[in-house]
Parts: sequence; structure tokens; C-alpha cells
Amino acid sequence: MLWSLLKILIFVAIIAALAFGAGMLLEMRGGLQITAAGTEYTLGPLQSVIALVALVVLLWLLLKLASLLLATWRFMNGDETALSRFFDKGRERRGYKALADGMMALASGEGRLAMAKAARAAKYLEKPELTDLLTAQAAEMAGDTKKAAETYKKLVANEATRFVGVRGIMKQKLAEGDRDTARKLAERALALRPRHEETQDVLLDLQARAQDWAGARGTLSAKLKSGSLPRDVYKRRDAVLALSEAREVMDEEMPIEARERAIEANRLSPDLVPAAALAARAHIAQGKPRLAVRVLKKAWEAQPHPDLAAAFAAIAPEETPAERLKRFQTLTRINPQDPETRLLLAELNIVAEDFPEARRALGDLAEKAADARPLTLMAAIERGEGAPDKVVQGWLARALSAPRGPQWVCDNCNHIHAEWAPFCEFCHSFDTLSWTTPKMPELSSAMGGAMLPLIAGRLEDRREAPEDTPKAEEAEAPEQAEPDLPEAELLEAELLEEAERGVK
Repeated sequence: MLWSLLKILIFVAIIAALAFGAGMLLEMRGGLQITAAGTEYTLGPLQSVIALVALVVLLWLLLKLASLLLATWRFMNGDETALSRFFDKGRERRGYKALADGMMALASGEGRLAMAKAARAAKYLEKPELTDLLTAQAAEMAGDTKKAAETYKKLVANEATRFVGVRGIMKQKLAEGDRDTARKLAERALALRPRHEETQDVLLDLQARAQDWAGARGTLSAKLKSGSLPRDVYKRRDAVLALSEAREVMDEEMPIEARERAIEANRLSPDLVPAAALAARAHIAQGKPRLAVRVLKKAWEAQPHPDLAAAFAAIAPEETPAERLKRFQTLTRINPQDPETRLLLAELNIVAEDFPEARRALGDLAEKAADARPLTLMAAIERGEGAPDKVVQGWLARALSAPRGPQWVCDNCNHIHAEWAPFCEFCHSFDTLSWTTPKMPELSSAMGGAMLPLIAGRLEDRREAPEDTPKAEEAEAPEQAEPDLPEAELLEAELLEEAERGVK
């Protein structure tokens, strides 16, 4: 813009100077004398002006001719000229048209056509960062993984496209199931682009599956720094990773590093039940029962859970049932109306053989909740109060056919887990397990529930029979129900054992 304005001003100045000179010549008397090769020429005022204009035009033509000769010389030597730029623009137009057609073919799912267009674009354009990327994606769509891998390697060699190449090879390794190589490539890709959210998620998932908890915590910190993860979610997931790290190094003696990581996990997320239970056991191992009580009380306030009660019982394992019942008041005063608190009180009173108090603590849970645990406790209470066997057997029959109640359930796929884990064993989603009642509870065996009274009665007959009863008399006894019910018999025996054992 400024250069154009400057050229216009120079042109106007030159015209003004010529006009001024021509006016001066016209006003002069006489003429202009020019001597050339001994000959003297006299020009009048008008002739002088015409000669000046002709001289300027001749100089301009000479300059243009010189420029043309110089451009021709450069063209013959291969330098860029207006003519070469004309041909270059034509190739560029054809190349970009082929590139656009290739992208449209890729979006339409025509892999082979997209590869052909990419090859044509590469022929006309000198932009491998565009054409190689289109070639790689088209080759993947067409199923030519070898061609795609070769093209991604070309992209890795170029500094401007290195991240795209590494990410492409990483996705190929993931598709092949080579998670170890994919994890290394994801680490390299994240080093190139630390704020790339998708790469962060892929690397975090691969590190968690490989149980590289320290690396996963580093990746989680990178997500927090890049702003792709809220701080509260970060603290929760960091606690999950710290807990997983503690469980990884934990053994029977619970080494110091496991204790430290368990305590750290509980500090990061006090309401995480497995972390609280493990941290409490770590404090117990360090001889700090008061800290264990504090941890368990805080976790029980957030969510009562059987694992917390078991950890609380481990603080004083040698106490009597009455002492345990008294000590557990510290825990049962928190959330007294929660079903887990009421079940815990009922179990403690059953062990202490205070069956009326156990019934009061249980209340109407056996009718409202109707899952296996309160029904089994009701069977134990009825037995402790001396109820007829048929009443006990009725509660046990209902318990056998009832759902199990709250369990560790994946919020993503509703898969039920026997114990807590950092990620779902079915859908592999991270930190999705919660202690809740399944939306579609598992179905118990209806035949097992129907046959349980017969099985329980047979077991009672065996308990009450004298030890010295001859085998011949047992053989002459009336025929009982078919004995080929090992699964139902095992379930019934487990329920009886749990009802009699209570909280250990």
C-alpha cells in the first residue's frame, strides 16, 4: 500500500518536472544547439520539448529491453521468473484441487480414491506435511496398514509433523494390541505436546492397565496443569492411584512404603472407603490406634461400609463381645439410621447374645431392604431366641433367593465386582466403582430357595442325631429329599455359618 502510494508520488513529481522544463523551453528565445560529430544542430523551443520527450521514451524502452534480456537469461538458467511463476501457479491449483478431492473422498469413506488423489496432490505440491497425512489416513481406511506405517514414519522424520506421526503409529500399535509399545509412543507424544488432552487420556489408561501407578500420577498432574481436569476430580483420582500403589507393594507385614502411600491416599480423599480401611490398618501397624479411629470415623461419616467396620474391629482383636459392643459405639453413633450402621449393631448384639437388642437394631430392614444380609441376621436372631426350626428355615430360604444387596458396581457398565479395583475389569473405565445396590440384581436359584427348608431340616436332623447311631439305622431311616444338591447345600451352610459367626 505505501509502496504504491510512493510510486504514484514519484510519477507525479516526474510529470511535474517535465512540464516545468517544457514550459521553460517554450518561453526561452532562440533554441537549443547540439553539437555531435562536428555537426551543429539548432532546435527551436517546440522541437526541444519533442526531443526531450523522445529521449525519455527511448531510455524507458532501453530499460525494458534490458529487463527482458535479463529475465530470459534467468529463465534459461532455471531461476524463478514471471513465466515460471505462471506455470507454478497452475500446478499449485491442480495440486490443491487434488488435495481437496482427496479430503472429500476420505470423508466419504472412499479410501482407495483418497490415496489416488493424495498421490496426485503430492505430484503437484511440495507440501509433504499435507499430502503424507492424507495418504496415511487414506491407507488406514483402505486397510493398507503397511503403507500407513511407512507414511507415518516419514511424518516422524519431519520436525513440523513429528507429533502427528508418533500419534499415528501409537494408534496403530493400540489397534494391534501392543500396549507396551503404544505406552512408550504415548509418552513421547506427550513430551512433544504436553497439553494434548487425548494423548494424556490414552497414556493414563495405558499406565493404569500396566500398573505403572507412579507414571499415571505424573500424567494426572500434567492433566491438572493443562487445565483439562478439575482439581477435585484430580484429588480423587490421585488418591485412587496412590491407593493402588499401596496395594501393589503391600504384603502380610505391610512395609513402610505401603503404609505411607495408604495414608497419603486417605489424605487425598478421606471418603474413599478402601483408602480409609488401608490407612487405618497402616496406623494400627504403626501403633497409632487413635489415628486409625479418626480415619475410620471420618470415612464412616461419608459412607458406612463393612470394610470400615472390619478395620475398626482390627484395632482391638482380642476384646470380648461386650467390650467390642461398647467400643463400637464410637462408630455407631455416626449415621445411626443408615442401614449399614443398623446391620452392624445387630451383628454385634448377636455375637454378644443380646438377641432382643439385635432385633430392635435391625428394625424393619428385613422387610424393607429384603436382601440376603438382614434376612440372614433375622434367622440368627430367631435361632438365638429359640424359635422353631421352621421359622429359622423360612428366613434362610428367603435369604438364599434374595439379592446380595450393595456391592462394588461399575457406574459405566453396571458390572459387579467382588472387591474394589481402580478400574472396571469389564469395560476398563477408570475410577467408576461405587458401593451401591445393582440396578439389575443377580438372580438366585429359585430351585435352591424352594429346596432349602428340606436341606436345612436334613442338616438339623444330622446335628441332633446321637453320635453312636449305627449306620444301619441311618440306612433304614425314611427317605429324604434327593441328596444331589451340592450347590444349594453349600449356600445354605455358608448362610448358617455367617449367621452364627457375626462380626469377627
